[in-house]
Amino acid sequence: MSLLVTGLRLPFDAPDAQALALAMRQCGLREGTPALYRRSIDARHGKIYKVCSVLIDGVPEEKAFAEHLQMPSVRYKSDAVFAPVYGSKPLRCRPVVAGLGPAGLFCAYLLAEHGYRPVVLERGGALQQRDAAVRRFWSEGTLDPECNIQFGEGGAGTYSDGKLTTRINDPLCETVLRLLHQNGAPDEILRLAKPHIGTDLLKGVVSAMRRQIERQGGTVHFWTPLTGLVVRQGQLEAVLADGQPLACERAVLAIGHSARDTFQMLYESGIALQPKPFSVGVRIEHAQQAIDRALYGRLAGHAALPPAEYALSHREGGRACYSFCMCPGGAVVAAASEAGGVVTNGMSCHARNGPNANAALAVSVGPEDFEDRTPLGGIAFQRAIERAAYAQTGGFHAPCQTVGDFLRGVPSTGPGGVRPTYTAGVAFGEISPVFPAFITDMLRGSLPVFGRKIRGFDGADALLTAPETRTSSPVRISRNEALSSVSAAGLIPCGEGAGFAGGIMSAAVDGLRAALCIMKEFAPF
Repeated sequence: MSLLVTGLRLPFDAPDAQALALAMRQCGLREGTPALYRRSIDARHGKIYKVCSVLIDGVPEEKAFAEHLQMPSVRYKSDAVFAPVYGSKPLRCRPVVAGLGPAGLFCAYLLAEHGYRPVVLERGGALQQRDAAVRRFWSEGTLDPECNIQFGEGGAGTYSDGKLTTRINDPLCETVLRLLHQNGAPDEILRLAKPHIGTDLLKGVVSAMRRQIERQGGTVHFWTPLTGLVVRQGQLEAVLADGQPLACERAVLAIGHSARDTFQMLYESGIALQPKPFSVGVRIEHAQQAIDRALYGRLAGHAALPPAEYALSHREGGRACYSFCMCPGGAVVAAASEAGGVVTNGMSCHARNGPNANAALAVSVGPEDFEDRTPLGGIAFQRAIERAAYAQTGGFHAPCQTVGDFLRGVPSTGPGGVRPTYTAGVAFGEISPVFPAFITDMLRGSLPVFGRKIRGFDGADALLTAPETRTSSPVRISRNEALSSVSAAGLIPCGEGAGFAGGIMSAAVDGLRAALCIMKEFAPF
């Protein structure tokens, strides 16, 4: 049990020891053991601070002490003891986990760790094969629809910045961080308020977790898509693993946000689905040094400051435009998973030392915007944009335009001071023909607003690369409070693909919840 002291503001280059001493002074304590809990940089409002949270152990009657202080910045924090409850019902068949992205990976890891011997179905390949397929696509334009940035070991989260930020406040977040750290993630993820691992390091962490699943009795089948379900009288009896029946009482659907053929199969199988709001837009690139100067001023480049990052939002007429998945020192990457469509995403390595900063500028869309009124209408909306981009460039090159030309409504013939990083190559011209008009109108209206918040954000040389369509799942697989599909008892939709998460952390937490549901009902093997 501990005291948690939050909101400690210090000079950005102050040593952590100053935060520990300040926490003790604020609480009026002379005895106790302080330790850094979280640390971040706040560069808002023209000043730069280090903002810390500190845990203090060894204080008698911590809860009563915190209540007596009556300070909003000091509260009691109980120890996050992870103690799963085991059921007594025997499992006749091994549980199945479909998908090895963050949700499936953490679900299978927990099940394996506690003796449930999961069978994991992953449509793509292991990371070594996946890396080769991605490099081939980027260099040659040869797409493997089963193994790419969206599909394969680690799911879409593996080829990202490895961001571990989340808006959910769930004790299981601590478990996710602990498991990542145990499997090779750097120590700093346990301390940073906005932790990230980086694509380069995350690959090793993912593979280490998969090997641990196998060592503890789980089985991972790569190149094995989920192709069907066997449901009788509302109860799941089996799944089809690449067409072959596999009996199971519980199957976790952790299929990811891009498994469009699987969504189609579920729809045709009578599984209840709903269309879900999401966002589409572009990747915007600036020189990282320009973002650093805009946010850090004369202190840009200081060794104690990380590459600057931002979060922006603007609402107008009931619609939002916001920055998403900001990658300091990163690159814009080709992320298609279907022939005939262009998809962009952002990625950075742990060091975040590339010349450019990039982020999605995403505009909110909802079922009212979809011509297709079925639960799969959002997929049709995404696909139309992706195919329009492919048709415009004649391949997997991405449409690209400078911000200055976009705001003036003229085609671009080449870059200015910012060079594009898109891994499959860009075709300069216009991005507007790719999107419905309301999206480009919202982007044009939002860029000057963001330029007033961050100097130079709407600068003429910044680049827009289109389209970013896979911000989150366009479908939600309906489930009840016990996490079971409302259409098939024993089928557990979870993670981002099921519409219940957004990002690595929340997807991993949802995967742990799915595992806990199985463990609570059944005994281990």
